[in-house]
Formats: sequence, C-alpha cells, structure tokens
Amino acid sequence: MEKPGKYPYTRGIHENGFKSKIWTMRMFAGFGSAEETNSRFKYLLEQGQTGLSVAFDLPTLYGYDSDDPLAQGEFGKGGVAISSLADMEILFDGIPLDSVSTSMTINAPAAIIWAMYLAISDKRKIPFSQLRGTIQNDILKEYTAQNEFIFPIKPSIRLVIDTIEFASENVPKWNPVSISGYHIREAGATATQEAAFTLANGFEYIESALNRGLKIDEFAPQLSFFFNVHDNFFEEIAKFRAARRVWATLLKTKYKAKVDRSYWLRTHAQTSGATLTKQQPENNVVRVSLQALAATLGGIQSLHTNAMDEAISLPSEKSAQLALRTQQIIAHEIGISDTVDPLGGSYYLEKLTNQIEKECYDYFELIKNQGGVRNCINNGFFVREIADSARKYQQDIEDINITKIGVNKFVQTDDVLQDVFFNNSLHQQLHMDRLNYTRSTRNNNKINSLLLDLRSASKTDRNLMPLLIDLVKCYATVGEITSALKDVWGEYEGN
Repeated sequence: MEKPGKYPYTRGIHENGFKSKIWTMRMFAGFGSAEETNSRFKYLLEQGQTGLSVAFDLPTLYGYDSDDPLAQGEFGKGGVAISSLADMEILFDGIPLDSVSTSMTINAPAAIIWAMYLAISDKRKIPFSQLRGTIQNDILKEYTAQNEFIFPIKPSIRLVIDTIEFASENVPKWNPVSISGYHIREAGATATQEAAFTLANGFEYIESALNRGLKIDEFAPQLSFFFNVHDNFFEEIAKFRAARRVWATLLKTKYKAKVDRSYWLRTHAQTSGATLTKQQPENNVVRVSLQALAATLGGIQSLHTNAMDEAISLPSEKSAQLALRTQQIIAHEIGISDTVDPLGGSYYLEKLTNQIEKECYDYFELIKNQGGVRNCINNGFFVREIADSARKYQQDIEDINITKIGVNKFVQTDDVLQDVFFNNSLHQQLHMDRLNYTRSTRNNNKINSLLLDLRSASKTDRNLMPLLIDLVKCYATVGEITSALKDVWGEYEGN
C-alpha cells in the first residue's frame, strides 16, 4: 500500500495529513443584507472559524438585482443579497482579504461576483497574488442538480474557462472552480454517482481548458472540489479515497500532467443537509458530528458543518456556534492529528474504495458511449440516474429499509418547537436605498460604453474577466451585466 502524500494519493494528498495543518473550518453563512452577513462573518471569525464561505440569495444566484420584479419576495432568503460592488464592499468591510481565505458559492454569475472581490482587493492595494479562496463556478452540475443556470451550456463553460485562465495568469492562490458533487448528492444521487458525475464534469472542464490552449500543469493545480458527506460512515470515507485515486490516475495517464499538485484532488466538504430532520432536531448534532468525522478521516482540506436547525430555518447564531464547535472538538480533543490515515489498510474500507473506483470507471464508459458530459446533460441521462436513486432512497425510508431516527423509528409526537431565525426586514429597505443611490451617483455613460464592449467581446474568444472587473469598479450591477450577456448568448431553455 502506498504511503500518504504519494501518488495516487488514496491515503491523502499530504504526507503528514492533519499532523502538520488542521483543515480549514469554513462555515457557510449568508442572509439578508450585506450588513447582517458581515456581522455574522465577524462573529464566526471571533469564534475560531478559519475561512469564510459566502451564501448568496436566489436573485443574486440567478443574476437579478434585488429590485427586479422577478426577485420579489426572495430578498436575503437563504443567502446574502448582492446587487453591486457597493454591497460587496460592506460584506467584506473589516475582513482582511490578504489573510482570510474566502469561498463563494455561486455559479452562473460567478465571474461577476469574483470580479467584485478582485475589485475590492485592487481598491485596497492588495495584490491579486495574495488572495486565497474559491468560487464554486461549477455550471455543469447546475444543469443536472441545482438548476441555478442562466446561459446555454457552451457560453457558460466559456465563462468558466475565462476564470480558469485569468486565475492561472493573475491569481495563483485562487481556485477558480470548485467542481461540486454536493448538490448532485443532495438531489438524491448515490455516493458512486456523486463521485463519478463530479469527476466527469471535472474532466470536461479540463478538455475545455486544453481546447482553449492552456497547458495542463498551468491550471490543474488550481482546480478544486466540493463533496457531500452523507450518513453511511465508511462509504463516505471510501468515496473520498476513490475519488482522489481516480483523479490522480487520469491526470497522470490520460492528460500527461507532470507536476504533483496537478494530481491532487483538493476538496472542501459539507455535511449533508438532506439528512437533517425537523423531527427531534437535536439529533442533527449527532448526525453532523459523525459526518464531519467521516470527512476528516476521508482526508478533506476544508469543512462546513451544518447547524442542527437548518431543516427548519437559517441557522441561529447559537446553533452556528455549536456546529463550529463540533469541528473544533474533532480537531483538538479526540486525537485526529496523531496519525495520518488511521483507517488505511482496513479490509472493509479498501474493499469499498475499490468498489467505488470501479463503478466510477463504469459510469465514465456509459457517459462516453452517450457522447460525453454535454450530451448527457442534453439527453437527460444524469437527471434520470439521480432521480431513480432519489426515488429509491425515499422509498427505502418509507419502507424502513433505511432507518431515520425520529422519522421512521423512535418517533415522538411531542417535538419541541425550535426558535426560528428570521431576517431583519428593515435591512431590505436599506439595501434598496443603497442600490438606487448607487445608480444615481455613478458614471452611467461609462457603464453603458463598457456594456457595449462586453456585448462585442462576448461574441469573440476574448477573456471577459478584465472587462467584468472594469464594469463592477464602475458599480455596474449584477443584473445589468447578466442582461448584457443574455442579449448575446440567450438563456438556457433545457430540453
């Protein structure tokens, strides 16, 4: 058996694992206005969180400004509302961008939001070379799982490759895409499907970047991943091991990468929201603890732990603190860093790892026979596979083939209602006032000129990131930029 930190990295990408450095504790947070979320960020950092992870609201995720008629009723629900650089400046006010790693969970408009982050850095005189973080920016899984897409597949991938190219040349410590299995699993996929479909999407981005003319070792070290951590403890550990081995093997054998970092499957993980229950919500603390332990034993690089009340509402400050404390207890109290890959060599775990690896390659063959990832999106293959698995999982719960404590076994009828967290509605008006003020005080002639340039450039192979940075610096809004791109590319309409 190979050693940790050695190809093909089944036992982890770092020789000393957590003995040298504990994973980044990156709690997902975002709600209401930029002011409210900034306050939550600072609270979590004070509690010992070591990285930020930003949740955006649905209008932002779909590229609408907060005052768009289609955004009505969705302000700040499930994430922070961002319409322009004015909001982003408040969101990261007092946050040291040169020392805090920031992850942003956004996909279709990811390049626009990243441009805002870069613009803040530039205004603060922080070199791009010092920035550390990730934009999720994985548009392929949106068409099969989360459905937060805007543009057709081809220009959407082009935008992802623009960010990969720009990061490789200008922001070397940034991950321009986090290839995400999390939402695939939340939609109902099995562990194998999560690993296989996510890796297949990753290879599709590689092919697209190579077609752009990029060299594999110039961009592969900046590709990152995001996986779910579900209930089956040993299967989840095996999934991480198998995914690392498959990625490393194909990067070396198929794509001929030469740099070790190109082989590394570096991943963030999040405990599974789909496994949380509103019944007996205190049980979720136990579920999250075990899922977090599986993630760390699986060799992740950063982790978010869900709060116990997330099946009911956005997490309260107290429950978010407890979720963070869960990671801290695992990191500092139970000896997790005393040895590297303590389960390596387990017959059962190695068997599961080999099984998931084989099943991944079986899926790759199916995907290839159907014409590749893009065709599997267009013909509905991914959606059907996930839907079939989701249906079976739900049926197994209803038939009590899968046990859910408090749901189908050890049920109580006198559950105690939890305090539900609500946004402060007063902040919505402050946000709208700021948006109107921004539009009235900026240089609209310059913005209109830049939007014309953007429309023209989007018809060419020109990298759009420099233009997007110029636009957001002038306080062009997310909705205005998205609308300009829709004018050229149209919208994705499905099958």
